[in-house]
Amino acid sequence: LVAGCGSSGSTPSAGNTPGAGASSTATTTATPKPKHKSYPTGPAMTVQSIVPVTGTTVGVAMPISVVFTNAVANSAREQIEDHITVTSSVPMIGAWHWFSPRRVDFRPKTFWKSGTTVSMVANFDHVGDGNGDYGRQSFTTNFTIGTDVETRVSVPNHLTQVFENGKLIRSMPSDAGSSTWPSWDGTMAVVEKLPEVTMTSCSVDIACSPSDPSYYNITLPWDVRLTWSGTFVHYSTGDPYPGHSSGTHGCVHLSFADAKWFYDFSKIGDPVIITGSPRGKADGDNGYAGFNLTWQQWLAGSTRGQFTT
Repeated sequence: LVAGCGSSGSTPSAGNTPGAGASSTATTTATPKPKHKSYPTGPAMTVQSIVPVTGTTVGVAMPISVVFTNAVANSAREQIEDHITVTSSVPMIGAWHWFSPRRVDFRPKTFWKSGTTVSMVANFDHVGDGNGDYGRQSFTTNFTIGTDVETRVSVPNHLTQVFENGKLIRSMPSDAGSSTWPSWDGTMAVVEKLPEVTMTSCSVDIACSPSDPSYYNITLPWDVRLTWSGTFVHYSTGDPYPGHSSGTHGCVHLSFADAKWFYDFSKIGDPVIITGSPRGKADGDNGYAGFNLTWQQWLAGSTRGQFTT
């Protein structure tokens, strides 16, 4: 994978998010659209991706994120929400939030409870996207909330601490972004883990000319992605002994041993909470950062409002 460790403000649009298709294929069944004069012609409304992947175990900050193949009109969103059922073994208050005409996410008001099993069933029988596309489509995903693992990164203290079920299990010296290229603040759920990534400054709009002092093009190991725009927790050969500087381009640097441990220990959906950076919070759709929105902000993007799973 080629990516960039940086604080680029751009967020890929839904459907063009790196890894969206590869990491998020739900169990899907579909039946042909009935030929009936009451239904307009046109392709059935389809879903491009759903996360979490069915059968997986994820962290307590993981949303259910649905990306539609085509845009959904504002007038159709309430109908869409009404035709998606979310159930969980531990009842939770939650709501859907539309980040774009193609992406809608569900999150509980607070983090999921560890050990909860969750099921989502979307029965789009004769449900339109508001643009004349109707059909019979059913999409499902079932997943489990794993151990409560929460990571806290203090930028000014150059410290990363990992908590399991509320108990501190590892403290690690770390470095975050510089004043020129600060890290995002806030809560970001782990998006994906990659054994190595080729980091390029050009991919995050920092520098594309090798003569630029900010230019870099280097392959680094043990990469835990926090945002689509290029925030990772990883090891850097340019900062092999972190804990004293702020020379990164927005990522969080750990030592080689700590980065390997964190890579092995973390899972998709685990929250990583960064504090003390001047950048501000990452947008909620920049990866899975929905908990950066207050509950009132989250509900403002919903047509159905909150409900109990």
